[in-house]
Amino acid sequence: MIEIQSHTQASLQRTWDAYTQPEHIVNWNFASEDWECPWAKSDLRAGGRYVARMAARDGSMGFDLGATFTTVEQPHRLEMSLDDQRRVVVLFTHEPQGTRVHVSFDAENENPTDLQRMGWQAILDRFCRYADTL
Repeated sequence: MIEIQSHTQASLQRTWDAYTQPEHIVNWNFASEDWECPWAKSDLRAGGRYVARMAARDGSMGFDLGATFTTVEQPHRLEMSLDDQRRVVVLFTHEPQGTRVHVSFDAENENPTDLQRMGWQAILDRFCRYADTL
């Protein structure tokens, strides 16, 4: 599994909400400014579905990232199985100055591990910057 983490000054509950609610997800779920997340859906319960549209802003490419939630322990733990069967675990830990977000995910086989880590880290860092503004 690949592991990444970041920190936000937001409270544990606010961090959880920003990470799991579609109206927030569309504001941070992309690695760079030339991409966007036009919409997201989240049925936040074990067995519920998550889908987020990832798209290049110029319209040249896009895909839906889909998953099924396997564990939902609000506001501390979220586990999901991506549609390609890769596992993702997200942990939210209260700290004196906010919340630590730790993400572990199975690597895919199409891109180098370092590239995957950098992309997911960029998204997580964008998330934490967004959460800081709430």
